[in-house]
Amino acid sequence: MTYEPGWRWSVDVKPIAGTETCQFHHFGVTLSGRLRAAMPDGTELEVGPGDVFEMPPGHDAWVVGDEPWVSVDFEAMRGYGRAQPAAGRRVLSSILFTDIVDSTAQAVAHGPAGWRDIVSRHNELAERAVDGLDGRLVKTTGDGVIALFDSPERAVRAAAAIEEAVTTLDLRVRAGVHTGEVELAKGDVRGLAVHTAARIMALAEADEVWVSATVRELVDATGLEFDDRGLHELKGIPGQRQLFALVRPRAARTRSLAGAQ
Repeated sequence: MTYEPGWRWSVDVKPIAGTETCQFHHFGVTLSGRLRAAMPDGTELEVGPGDVFEMPPGHDAWVVGDEPWVSVDFEAMRGYGRAQPAAGRRVLSSILFTDIVDSTAQAVAHGPAGWRDIVSRHNELAERAVDGLDGRLVKTTGDGVIALFDSPERAVRAAAAIEEAVTTLDLRVRAGVHTGEVELAKGDVRGLAVHTAARIMALAEADEVWVSATVRELVDATGLEFDDRGLHELKGIPGQRQLFALVRPRAARTRSLAGAQ
């Protein structure tokens, strides 16, 4: 990446991204020039030639001085600086919701500073999983994420990837996936399909990925396997919905948990 003197995220990228701060996690090395980044809580970081840097989602940044800032960034750059779909437009998407299980108890146990660091790392791992499967991270929710995918299969696989990744932080998450029409908003997404995905997630237990019958039908013949969890009434949504839980190899889960200890 090369940013010219005078470049600033909040001036040059914010109008394209449509979010208040940069929502990408950056990890790389500076080749030349200097860059300064600032978080909403006032934390700032300045990097120069030879510095390896890591910037979590939720920051502004700008070039310092009269020399271009040149760097190599290894993280989440596939969608960086890409214009988002116009707000108010309705599109067909697969919606992924995740939630950290027992987040309140974890926050109390770790304390404010420790929990903030854990959530930041959780968000980075989730963003990496979403980006790696060509999804778009819509926003973080404090103890989870909301993401959109063009493919229901990739949405389900991203949910499983997030659950596996955060075991390294001694976290357990639940996830829900549904496919339907959503209304795009600035930094957010709306519609009945969004509420449906959220309600499906709320029914899942730790380490589970639950999906709607719509998703189950769309991913047929992809190799994904599911258990039928029966009919459920979803709060605020008319009618009963047939729901399914993703089946994953027991050995893979055992190895993941053993590696996290």
